[in-house]
Amino acid sequence: MTPPVLRQRIDGIAFDLDGTLVDSAPDIRHALNSALHKAGLRTFDLDTVRGWIGDGPDATIARALVAQAIDPTNAPGRALCDHLRRAFDMTALAAPMSLGHVFDGIADMVAELSRDYACVVVTNKPTPLARALLNAAHLLPHFSAVFGADEPAQRKPSPLLLRAAAERLGLATGALLMVGDGHADLQAAAAAGCPAVLAGWGYGASGWQGPPPWRMDRPAELPVQLATCQNTLLHF
Repeated sequence: MTPPVLRQRIDGIAFDLDGTLVDSAPDIRHALNSALHKAGLRTFDLDTVRGWIGDGPDATIARALVAQAIDPTNAPGRALCDHLRRAFDMTALAAPMSLGHVFDGIADMVAELSRDYACVVVTNKPTPLARALLNAAHLLPHFSAVFGADEPAQRKPSPLLLRAAAERLGLATGALLMVGDGHADLQAAAAAGCPAVLAGWGYGASGWQGPPPWRMDRPAELPVQLATCQNTLLHF
């Protein structure tokens, strides 16, 4: 689509992680299935697990339990979720990206943008897991901070992490661009007052029911379109 006219200059960029920067679904599936298998529970195929990604590991684990008729909200279910989460984290931290990969074009895009913009990661993945994945992907040096959802209230579509990122960078939220592949990313950006880009190469880009978003289908489009928007704003 035609790049929009920005309301103010963009000085920072917040990137979602899973499904936006990294195709981490194979590793998430491995960590989930390893935890489920050790607990004597059913495991799941990659397409199913990919559809559960986006709200953090606790939500993914809960969905895996619901899929096998286990209630994750009662006392036994909550205890099982906690047990599975500990096992999930052990596997995920031991091999953060042994099966997944960085999406094509992401490394070059992030390297280019981080020279001109303050770049951070805002993810529903807990911070320790997010930092381990970014480090394994050789992307961590490009980001000045990583904001993970370490508490349920922080998870997108909540705007809390985007507001925290803007505050850390000393920016108004309108100067922070959110780049993500899912509905929660767009909703969080709207709630925080951030402009947003839908990463069309990611997991959750289909099925959006709101107004047509600013969508890009390849990472290489972002630096070009952002520069165009900034120039338009400068001469508006």
